[in-house]
Amino acid sequence: MAPHNPSQNHLLAALPAADFARLAPYLELVPMRLGDMLYEPGEQLEHAYFPTTCIVSMHYVMASGASAESAGVGNEGVIGISLFMGGDTTPSSAVVQTAGHAYRLERRRLEMEFKAAGLLQRLLLRYTQAMIAQISQTAVCNRHHSVEQQLCRWLLVTLDRIPSGQFVMTQELVASMLGVRREGITEAAGALQQRGFIRYRRGQIAVLQRVGLEGRACECYSVVKKELSRLLCDVRYRQEQPAL
Repeated sequence: MAPHNPSQNHLLAALPAADFARLAPYLELVPMRLGDMLYEPGEQLEHAYFPTTCIVSMHYVMASGASAESAGVGNEGVIGISLFMGGDTTPSSAVVQTAGHAYRLERRRLEMEFKAAGLLQRLLLRYTQAMIAQISQTAVCNRHHSVEQQLCRWLLVTLDRIPSGQFVMTQELVASMLGVRREGITEAAGALQQRGFIRYRRGQIAVLQRVGLEGRACECYSVVKKELSRLLCDVRYRQEQPAL
């Protein structure tokens, strides 16, 4: 198993050596357990989180108790954009969807670095634009596409963040994130398993044929992925340079 490294997060990896060296002493490695609540709606955010091996789901919970995911964040991004956008709070909650690790940064340090108007500021603003695109596309997808298409999109996004292709996930949790009935997920997952695209057993999902999922997914997956790539296409990662 590879040792933990902030450069496993794409935004941190994109910082020049001097910028990263200034920030590194304040980055705290924290374990992220499945179901951990990082933010509650309306509360003051105290930290930003840069995931490396975990995935965090941004959820909105209705008064009825029903919920749906508006966006997910993995090693490509950061949780806590309200901190540098000036909002400090958020109406949604942030919950760990897939266990792993992240690097935590205290909000005052993040605000200080952001106000310095260097590369970190530009990276965070571009990522925020990509996040807006993801939220918008998710809303369209949930309204117009089938449960199977939504599930394929979700599996592909998760696979991008966890290349192993295997992750722990119950049908109840997937249904909650997509805002659909559990029965719909059971039917869609069963169809994908019959085609040999995935294997689902005892709360564990294994992707067997990515190409098959891409063929069944709606265009929403590629739209969001292309927008993230477009916004960060000129980023050169520090891994390409000699190690610090």
